Amino acid sequence: MTVPTNLAYDRITRVLGGAWFLLLGLTVAIALGTSSGESWPSLVSNFCTALFYLMLSLLLLIRGPAKAQAEGLLPRIAAFVGTYWPWTITFFTKTEGALPNLISTVCVLTGLIMMLVTIRHLGRSFSLVPQARSVVQTGPYRWIKHPLYLSEEIVFLGVVLQHLSWLTVALLVLHIGIQVWRIHYEEDVLRRTLPEYSSYETSRWRLVPYVW
Repeated sequence: MTVPTNLAYDRITRVLGGAWFLLLGLTVAIALGTSSGESWPSLVSNFCTALFYLMLSLLLLIRGPAKAQAEGLLPRIAAFVGTYWPWTITFFTKTEGALPNLISTVCVLTGLIMMLVTIRHLGRSFSLVPQARSVVQTGPYRWIKHPLYLSEEIVFLGVVLQHLSWLTVALLVLHIGIQVWRIHYEEDVLRRTLPEYSSYETSRWRLVPYVW
């Protein structure tokens, strides 16, 4: 039996994506277990980050099949760069300051809780490459169209604060730009695939109410 190209691609990206975030989660967890003399804000921040990575790994592995996805190479590049590459900052030098790590803990924990609430309503419609599964209008989707992107960006800000430098700040700015790029691709495929999305998107803000 021949596996359709899109199905094979979905399975490969699911396994590789899950393995990548599992690796990151285990890396942070192992560093947490072998750390000594670190301040409690740093330890709590690392613990929250490890939970975030492990949750992403699980979500990628259990996501449901898509009805359609964005065509072409650019949406896949945007998804790959936006999802995997920025998180390599996990391997950068750690910030030792208590204040950045404390703020990081707040950001990561806030983003993690927001993500859990969003996933509860999104269910298995979670995806990386812009795809169409269903139009969710409950929970945070009642107010904004992309609460998962907002949650991820808050967590990413927290991780940047754990490894604070001019380079990681530049990565944060670049990551925001890539996420905006991904949002436009996702909206396009939803608009073309799910007729009910057109009426939904006209009455919702993208990320921040009354801003964008």
